[in-house]
Amino acid sequence: MFSRMKVARKFLLTGVALIGLLTFAAPRPAAAQSCALCYTQAASSGSRMIQALKSGILILIVPPTVLSVGMIFVLYHKRYQVRPADDAPKSDGW
Repeated sequence: MFSRMKVARKFLLTGVALIGLLTFAAPRPAAAQSCALCYTQAASSGSRMIQALKSGILILIVPPTVLSVGMIFVLYHKRYQVRPADDAPKSDGW
């Protein structure tokens, strides 16, 4: 029975991974990815404004990405601190 659960879990993880991969690989309309105001401002401005816009995009993207990766790193390394040991006595209550 334990091996069946292992196989079923592998199939479930494989299915979730495939669905995630297909979600990211699916083409999306290019028009949905741009803001009309941003596009017109960038098209009508000079190279200095375009560089400022690129810097602003990086400033808005980098901190949340770094924080997310840091959070995942911390959670991964502390994943066993809240789990009881296998040889710990089982309790019925909270």
